[in-house]
Amino acid sequence: NPRLEMALFVAVSVFYTVTLVGNTTIILLSHLDPHLHTPMYFFLTHLSILDLCFTTSCIPQMLVNFWGSDKTISYVGCAVQLYIFLGLGAAECVLLLVMAFDRYVAVCRPLHYAVIMHLPLCHKLAFLVWASGIFGTLVQSPTTMKLPFCHHHRVDDFVCEVPALIRLACGDTRVNELQISVIGAIFLMGPLLLILVSYGHIAQAVLAIQSQEGRSKAFRTCSSHLAVVFLFYCSVTAVYIRPRSRFSQKAGKFLTLFYTVVTPTLNPLIYTLRNKDIKGAFRRLLWKDRMASEE
Repeated sequence: NPRLEMALFVAVSVFYTVTLVGNTTIILLSHLDPHLHTPMYFFLTHLSILDLCFTTSCIPQMLVNFWGSDKTISYVGCAVQLYIFLGLGAAECVLLLVMAFDRYVAVCRPLHYAVIMHLPLCHKLAFLVWASGIFGTLVQSPTTMKLPFCHHHRVDDFVCEVPALIRLACGDTRVNELQISVIGAIFLMGPLLLILVSYGHIAQAVLAIQSQEGRSKAFRTCSSHLAVVFLFYCSVTAVYIRPRSRFSQKAGKFLTLFYTVVTPTLNPLIYTLRNKDIKGAFRRLLWKDRMASEE
């Protein structure tokens, strides 16, 4: 619908700006405030970096397509976008699982938290996250770009991603569909199942906490993470598990718009608006700057 292009251009521009400002703020606060030098904010920083890279890999091209009449992308540009987009998406799936494990240890094993979530382990888990993303994109992207694409070369989507390129192929895509289903099971359904199991244990531990303040703090922290998990996994799973389904063909592009534009914007808002630590760090940073200017 061409009449929606200018409205989408404005909306996506606003969301992208909020994404850049929000995630950059989290990265800076986590680095500058010593109170936030904890495993939780270490992984939250990686989530912000992922979201910044994830959105920047596709939104600038999306805005160019919305703004002008030229809506083309080169084959190399499409391939680069696919490799980066898929790799960062797979990495985020694993990172959300790692963050769930961190919350599980914090709530269910609080006395052993500092011993279990030590800095070397955090670095190893971060390496696992990025390595998983590289593995995921190197498995799926080359076979997708080798598909026999139809001569019209019209990608019916906002970005070059696997489901859209599979639908563009004119040959047999059953192997690619099976491959993306397996990859989806590994990076989507597997982590989601483990996250739900971990939060089942967390719910039991939270209900056993005696103090109302302790229950409220645990609930605030974990509900923020659960909201991010729900938004990301539900939208991505609907598109990737069955790329040629009627639902994926009709609603896929709008779900793509949701998890590429809306979810990365909501992540910093969800983690900051309900997070006293981030608010406190922001106030301390402003107070420090005010004191420095007065001196």
